[in-house]
Amino acid sequence: MKRVAIEYCTQCRWLLRASWMAQELLSTFGTELGEVALIPGSGGVFRITVDDEQVWERKADGGFPEITVLKQRVRDRVAPDRDLGHSDRREG
Repeated sequence: MKRVAIEYCTQCRWLLRASWMAQELLSTFGTELGEVALIPGSGGVFRITVDDEQVWERKADGGFPEITVLKQRVRDRVAPDRDLGHSDRREG
């Protein structure tokens, strides 16, 4: 089972954003995920990993992910053959 970790900055008060994203991922992927962890951090951090592989980092990726983009990136590592329905707009 895959582990998603969302590290968020407590100083920036991003817990609500992180927990909402965790809820969205759990609702979408359900039993395909073994765990979604919320990890308090500092210094403006907002990083999302799947099994320690970075899928989003606020500074490198330019802000926060749209939820559809985040779901696509997680899906590509968790269940690559899965269709996300209306959320699955292929880029390019």
